Amino acid sequence: MSTAQAADREIDARGLNCPLPILRTKKALNDMQSGQVVRIVATDPASVRDFEAFARQTGNALIEHGESDGAFWFLMRRR
Repeated sequence: MSTAQAADREIDARGLNCPLPILRTKKALNDMQSGQVVRIVATDPASVRDFEAFARQTGNALIEHGESDGAFWFLMRRR
């Protein structure tokens, strides 16, 4: 798991299926300042593809993502 980038906010989306992890992330990003980072943890295997598409569509940067202990994690920076 990456510790190089500190997150300003964390979202636990484990056990939630698409589109809930994206919707929770979108809501969190709306309340954040430009440049702040949110860390999301999800268990839905489709979330990797979903977050890549979400980053492209919204202009928010998907800084890093990976898998740890059966869960996927994402670091996203607000545009």
